Amino acid sequence: MPELASEYDVVVIGTGPGGEGAAMQAVKSGRSVAIIEREAAVGGNCTHHGTIPSKTLRHSIFQMAEVNSNVLFREHGITASFLIPDLRRRAKSVIEQQVKMRTTFYDRNDIPIVHGDAHFLDPHTIEAVTADGSRSVVRGKSFVIATGARPYHPPEVDFKHPRIFDSDSILNLDLHVKSITIYGAGIIGCEYASMFRNLEIKVNLVNTRDRLLDFLDEEIVDALSYHLRERGVIIRHREEYDRVEPCDDGAILHLKSGKQLKTDVLLWAAGRTGNSDGLGLEAIGVQPDTRGNIPVNQHMQTVVPHIYAVGDVIGPPALASAAYNQGRYAATKIIGEESAPTPSLDIPTGIYTSPEISSLGKTERELTEAKIPYEVGHAHFKSIARAQITGQTVGMLKILFHRETLEVLGIHCFGANASEIIHIGQAIMAQPVPQNSLMYFINTTFNYPTMAEAYRVAALNGYNRLF
Repeated sequence: MPELASEYDVVVIGTGPGGEGAAMQAVKSGRSVAIIEREAAVGGNCTHHGTIPSKTLRHSIFQMAEVNSNVLFREHGITASFLIPDLRRRAKSVIEQQVKMRTTFYDRNDIPIVHGDAHFLDPHTIEAVTADGSRSVVRGKSFVIATGARPYHPPEVDFKHPRIFDSDSILNLDLHVKSITIYGAGIIGCEYASMFRNLEIKVNLVNTRDRLLDFLDEEIVDALSYHLRERGVIIRHREEYDRVEPCDDGAILHLKSGKQLKTDVLLWAAGRTGNSDGLGLEAIGVQPDTRGNIPVNQHMQTVVPHIYAVGDVIGPPALASAAYNQGRYAATKIIGEESAPTPSLDIPTGIYTSPEISSLGKTERELTEAKIPYEVGHAHFKSIARAQITGQTVGMLKILFHRETLEVLGIHCFGANASEIIHIGQAIMAQPVPQNSLMYFINTTFNYPTMAEAYRVAALNGYNRLF
């Protein structure tokens, strides 16, 4: 028998960034809140399978590569060599810290965590069922669905085979591999291509499109492609899979072009599916699309006005940072704050290849198509003192600005700490003209030596092109 129903102002499904943002915003506004989580620990896919473990693993691999490329260390016979299971211990430690911290958030704000798989019984009632069959019924005036997404699994690919992985299961790789094929050259595919190549593993990166990450500025994409190829990654554009053949000693990716790529393991990194199945949405009139994404309006509302959805379960941009803001915004609409600003559409990309990529605003292609008169300012990291000191000279900062008003229209960065550097420009782009101006970077005194100085160098480079 299910437990007696408890009723709350807001019921949130999922404890990832979107769910956490919604729950905290609602409870701080004096609403009673309950949160439902299917897993034993809070944090969602971001904490347990996605962002946190993959970026921690990346950092560990980067540190190992730095040691092995250091001339002084090599002269003294100092090298670093670890298998993925060794590097994964660090990720486990970070995950445990994140879970402990986030659990404290709910405890401190008296938000009960109801464990179990949630499904709607009616538009105001949810039942949560645990693995042992125990049931809890929770009633709410409003709901926020923040169940996230998972890697897309084509039905004909055997993901139970020990040589075939997706972007979640690859973190549990225990094999000693010498080669890998990555199918899908989106953000996840490019990030893992960088990581595995830094482990000196041979990498085939199979892209279904004409170029990598074609939503980025072309000059940045070209720099990434060059760097990956220089490191030894084989990039295959305009290819589609025909079938996957598992083997005892690896996997063969058969392409429609007739190519056959046999490597020790295959990583499928093509697409994601919203975690909307099993929620009983058909009982309340909500219809996800073919990839499981829940349609919402500009206020994060589904077709049922008191039921909202946020984060990866609604599709792009599918970023943890965006999900948290969407969750907070949904909560403000629930509590009736009509003046609450909508989540910004100017979300910086953060792509954790080696080196990193981050961008914000318009690309050169977009500005050209819109016939906006713009100019370009570059700062190549090889000319920046801080980059020379740290030895991380690969990359550049690129500023796009209006020729007449000097308004900053786009910022694109490729290199060490790009995802941090971008936020300096973001703060300026968020200002109205004339505060949003290239002159800010020219007239501001930056600490020296810093990577931030690249803004001054790029701004002067672009300004000098006007005369």
